[in-house]
Amino acid sequence: MPADFRSSQFDDAVLSVWRQILVDSAQRVTLGTDSYPVRRTAKHKLAQIDFEFEGSPIRGLEQNLQTKSRWAQLARKGSRVMQFLSAGRYVAVVYDGKITHYGDRKG
Repeated sequence: MPADFRSSQFDDAVLSVWRQILVDSAQRVTLGTDSYPVRRTAKHKLAQIDFEFEGSPIRGLEQNLQTKSRWAQLARKGSRVMQFLSAGRYVAVVYDGKITHYGDRKG
């Protein structure tokens, strides 16, 4: 069964990852009994982490300020923004402690 990326447990996990990396500047992130190293991307030195949620691999990636997205605009204004991907698809973004799930658009 695939992981539920809209569950409160997922929200708790990504908020914890976001807080540990972008607020506390942690070099390792702890989720439950597991610990994961924080790496930096080669080109832009952005924080990056690979972890598991309900058996699904998740990548957390600090927002690149140099893109044209609305998330990059927020980050340039001082917001702390981290994108979360699974299987190459964006599943959520956390900015300033708030979560947006991709695919939430209504209408």
